[in-house]
Amino acid sequence: MPTNLAKESAACAAVNEQIHNNVRIIGIGSGSTIIPAVKRIAEIVQKDNLDLICVPTSLQARELILSNGLKLSSLVEHQELDLAIDGADEIDEQFNCIKGGGGCQTQEKLVAFCSKKFIVVADEKKWSKRLGNTWTKGIPIEVIPIAYKITKKEIEKQLGGEVIVREGTEKLGPVLTDQGNFILDWKFDASKISNWSDVNQTLKMIPGVVETGLFVNMIYKVYLGNSEGKVEVKTNPAISS
Repeated sequence: MPTNLAKESAACAAVNEQIHNNVRIIGIGSGSTIIPAVKRIAEIVQKDNLDLICVPTSLQARELILSNGLKLSSLVEHQELDLAIDGADEIDEQFNCIKGGGGCQTQEKLVAFCSKKFIVVADEKKWSKRLGNTWTKGIPIEVIPIAYKITKKEIEKQLGGEVIVREGTEKLGPVLTDQGNFILDWKFDASKISNWSDVNQTLKMIPGVVETGLFVNMIYKVYLGNSEGKVEVKTNPAISS
């Protein structure tokens, strides 16, 4: 319950501040934190009679948009969004974050990239001094199926650590993304990494890699909820409004 209250408080605080008449097209993230956010968005849209269009980051987000009676679109129709709101697995003090615990990192990054503002809502426990302190499952990396052994070997060779093919829990074999690709989880040594931008670039240059769950210099604001329902807002000084 305390965790749910933290998520709900952060989500509602972000939506209350960010959703208004000047916001027309928004990206909707994936995961448990986004459920109360979308519910609150629907309430504001109905109360203020807003003409709001929502672009999903996954099949889950698509169904969430529709079930709350909101207008659905896609990046095919809208390549420039006013705002994107999403959760995160971990955020560090430099506003880098890891996403993709739910396997949607590629679409999530596309939507965040197309947005004027990328907002993250999370439990305060997701905020850490550096990536890898609290999230120990690694950085998700989407790869094309035929290349997974090659990319696994090359990541370990160039960056060290351990790369694991993510397995399904309700089926045998690897997890498949919405794009039909595999996910590799790279477990890294946080003490050996000083520049996440360089790490992300190294990963992206390895053949077979589609996208990473490493979001560097993309977050505008973070809304962190605690077990008492209070919310702390952190603004990235490197990104102007």
